Order: sequence, then structure tokens, then C-alpha cells
Amino acid sequence: MVKSKAFALEVIRACRALREARCEGALISQFLRAGTSIGANIREAFYAQGKADFVAKLHIALKECSETEYWLELLIESGYYYDKTILDKCVEVKKILIASINTAKADHNGQ
Repeated sequence: MVKSKAFALEVIRACRALREARCEGALISQFLRAGTSIGANIREAFYAQGKADFVAKLHIALKECSETEYWLELLIESGYYYDKTILDKCVEVKKILIASINTAKADHNGQ
């Protein structure tokens, strides 16, 4: 998924800016871990051992996306980060994941 990789790269750039702004290290670490694992889990889903495993991996990516959204909200609301477009992109990735999961489940149930 191209959008998740592009989003991960934005997370990395945001973390650089947060370090320069002397943001709390724990916040940066959690944000970086969650934000970059979305695409990693999606990539892993492409090599799933079946439809159920595929859906499970996408669910993990969705959980990481939700966690990333939480860290972004904290960073923005605390005043450490001001670019809200990254939050919009996170929500966009989340919507794509939800649609993909629903489609995969429908395909699985239809077989």
C-alpha cells in the first residue's frame, strides 16, 4: 500500500522535527513505532497464509493506525506539533484499511 509507506515517511520526518523541538522522547518513540508499523503490517499481509491471516494482519495495521492517531492527537493538542495534515492522512489510511478489511471479509464469506 503506497499510502501507508508515504505516511510512514511523513511520520519519520515529523519525528525529526519533534526531536529538534525537544519533544518528550517517549512520545516520539511511541509515535514512530506505531506510525511506521502500519505499512509493515500491511506488507506482511501480502504474504498471509490465507484469507483469515490476511484479515488478521490488516486488523493489526488498523490497530497501529488508531494508536498513531492517538499519539498525533496528543502531540498536536500539547503544542509539540502543528501540522494537522498528517492527522488527516492518518485518518485516510485508517479509512482505506477499514474498507480493505470489509472487502476481504465479504470476499471470504462469499467463497
